[in-house]
Amino acid sequence: MKKSTLFSVLTFACVLLFSTTISAQNFSGLDKSPMDAASFPSSYKVSDKQVKVIYSRPQLKGRDVKKLAPNGKVWRTGANEAVEITFYQDKMFGDKQVKAGTYSMFTIPGEKEWTVILNSDINVWGAYSYNETNDVVRVMAETSEGKKSLEAFSITFDDDGTMHLGWGTLRVAVPIK
Repeated sequence: MKKSTLFSVLTFACVLLFSTTISAQNFSGLDKSPMDAASFPSSYKVSDKQVKVIYSRPQLKGRDVKKLAPNGKVWRTGANEAVEITFYQDKMFGDKQVKAGTYSMFTIPGEKEWTVILNSDINVWGAYSYNETNDVVRVMAETSEGKKSLEAFSITFDDDGTMHLGWGTLRVAVPIK
């Protein structure tokens, strides 16, 4: 083999070796508030969903829900990005008509009821850039107290399509028809 060819092969091998080391991915650890999804119908065997919610699940870790989601202030309703809710068909959200589409969902906690807000701004981080002028609907939802305390903020749907928010012993329900 000629010296120039051998040099080219060795150079190529070195570049290949070092470039794979340099571009190797570093995966971060688990998110402290992992992302989750809830849908209606809830069965995993049903692919024709009517509603899907994507949200992050903050943990209480000995803290008080009222300090993490203070009364009277717009809350992102979870952690990280604002909740994203998709309606695959027109629905009644509480007592308001909502067209099929994807919305961000915010809440304003209160003592006896919460304001649940659907907003046209999507792909937003937290409630930092929340813009009330882009609200699509606001509904009032009564609070109740659960028997079991939930460490992680959770969203689920029951068999009739009601969306339930829960954290600690706090429960908030919004009917979706």
